Amino acid sequence: MAKYHIAWLPGDGIGIDVMDAAKIILDAIDLDAEYIPGDIGWEFWKKEGDPLPKRTIDLLKETDCGLFGAITSKPNQEAQKELSPELRDKGFVYSSPIVRLRQTFNLHTNLRPCKAFEGNPLNYRDDIDLVVFRENTEGLYAGVEFYPVSEEIFKALSSHKKMKKFENTPLTDLAISTRIFTRKACQNIVRQAFEYAKEHNRKSVTLVEKPNVIRETSGMMVQEARKIAKEYSGIELWEANVDAMCMWLIKNPQDYDVLVSSNMFGDIISDLSAQLVGGLGFAASGNIGDDFAVFEPTHGSAPKYAGQYKVNPTAMIQSVKLMLDWLGERNDAKKLDQAIASVIKEGKVKTYDLGGNNTSLEVAEEVTRKFEQN
Repeated sequence: MAKYHIAWLPGDGIGIDVMDAAKIILDAIDLDAEYIPGDIGWEFWKKEGDPLPKRTIDLLKETDCGLFGAITSKPNQEAQKELSPELRDKGFVYSSPIVRLRQTFNLHTNLRPCKAFEGNPLNYRDDIDLVVFRENTEGLYAGVEFYPVSEEIFKALSSHKKMKKFENTPLTDLAISTRIFTRKACQNIVRQAFEYAKEHNRKSVTLVEKPNVIRETSGMMVQEARKIAKEYSGIELWEANVDAMCMWLIKNPQDYDVLVSSNMFGDIISDLSAQLVGGLGFAASGNIGDDFAVFEPTHGSAPKYAGQYKVNPTAMIQSVKLMLDWLGERNDAKKLDQAIASVIKEGKVKTYDLGGNNTSLEVAEEVTRKFEQN
C-alpha cells in the first residue's frame, strides 16, 4: 500500500500540460504515492453544472493532499451561456472551484514563495527572496454577496449612518459584497507568518493592510499582529498600507522577508511579487489547512496554449516542491529546488517566455536529470 494518496487534479487548458510535466518529476523522485484522478474544471461546469462535482469532494476526503493544475473560470453571466442547453434556467450558479476547495477543507493559509533564481532574465532584481502568507478563506472572497439587494438586507444595513447616501438608490441598482474577518483567522495567518520567519531565520514580517480606511477589519488584523509579534523576539513586525506596499515592492523588494495579509490584498501583492521574479510561470502556491493541503501554480488555464506544451512548468514543479516539504519529504524537496535552480542558471533548456523554444516536458526532463545528479 502506498505511503501517500494524492488527488490528481489537472483541470483544463494548460493545467493538463503542466501536470504532465509534474508527473515526469514525481516519477523520477519515485515518491511512494498513489495518484488518484479527480474531476474538476470547465468541462464539468458545462456538462453537469458543477466544476467541482461532489464525487471529487468525496475523493479528496480520502487522500492526504491534492496537486492541482489550472482551470478556466469566468463570470457567472458568461458561465451561464456555456452551460449545456438542458441545464440552463435550472438554477445552476457558477462559483470558483478552487475557492470552494479552500472553504470546504478550511485551507486557511495560502503560501506563496517568490524567489529570484540566478540566471533568470525576467528577474526584476536578482536578490529578491520573499514569501507571502495570504489568509485564504475569509475577507472579500468569503462570498457573502447580495444582488439584487432584498429589502430585508437593506433595512438591516440602514441602521448604519453611512448607508444614508444610498437610501434613494433602487435596490436593483445596488450590489453589496461583504468583507468578513474573524479574530481566529487573523491570529492564525499572522502566527504562521511568524513561525515561518522563525524556522527560516527571516528577520521581519510585514503586515499589509489598510487600517486607516478599512478600520474594523484591517484594524482587527493589526491588533492581533501586534500582540503576536511580542512573542517572537528578534523578528521585527513592519506595517504597511497595501497601496504603499505595491510601490515599495517595486522600489526595494530586496528589503522584505515575509509578507502577511488578508485574502484580497494578499492575492494582489502575491501576484505583484511573482512578477518581480519572472511572472506567473514562476509562481507556486500551497493552500494549507490543519491536516489537508492542495498545491497549485497560480497561473490560469491559458486555453490558447492548451495541448501545445509551450508554457513554463516551473511554477508547477515548484508546487511539487512545496508538496514534498509539506509531506515531510524534506531531502527530496531540497534536491528538487536545487535542480530547478541549476536548470535556470544554465539557461540551456527553457521555454518561450525565457527566450527558448523547449517544451514544458523537456524542461521537466532536464530538471529530472539535475535532480538525479544531486
